[in-house]
Amino acid sequence: MIRVLVAEDQSAVRAGLVLILRSAPGIEVAGEAANGEQAVELARELRPDVVLMDVQMPRLDGVSATRLIATEGLADVLVLTTFDLDEYVFGALRAGAAGFLLKSAEAKDLIDAVRTVARGEGVVAPAVTRRLIAEFAAGPGGDRGTRPDPAVLDGLTPREREVLSLLGEGLSNAQIGTRLEMAEGTAKSHVSRLLGKLGLRSRVQAAVLARELGA
Repeated sequence: MIRVLVAEDQSAVRAGLVLILRSAPGIEVAGEAANGEQAVELARELRPDVVLMDVQMPRLDGVSATRLIATEGLADVLVLTTFDLDEYVFGALRAGAAGFLLKSAEAKDLIDAVRTVARGEGVVAPAVTRRLIAEFAAGPGGDRGTRPDPAVLDGLTPREREVLSLLGEGLSNAQIGTRLEMAEGTAKSHVSRLLGKLGLRSRVQAAVLARELGA
């Protein structure tokens, strides 16, 4: 059973999200939060598998709440946003969000995204994610314009470097496994290890790093 915490300040929107999720087999709504502070508190208390997080939240914005939840390892965060490539999305990815989803997404896409993130897959929609990664890596100023030191990859094994490169292409664990002729679980293990070695909070951050370094 996938346990989801829904964090959305607009009660009508939150009720709609809860209704959709409760209609899906294998998904349980563990709790609801009306602001960012409450989202963090409930994540600490309930330890859900996934937090569905609106980026624009009162008291504590969704990006800051995502950073706290990701840093403390409380849950994977799936960010809801109105625009596909706005600064909120970039901020959420820097904060360690596992993925993002447009609020205009269909019910089926929402359910699929929750299941994808719960499996440990940060790639919600590969085509969109590749575009996002490219924008993130190439964007002007701030963190987006600063290239990391290639030496950060020195601690990776050759296989982990291959996996990192495929993350940069926006591939899922299953697709990485197929490409490298290994089991999906083995691919997932490689992803987890390289994230730990690189000190990253999500596979999307790893994908951004791969694109920035041309790995």
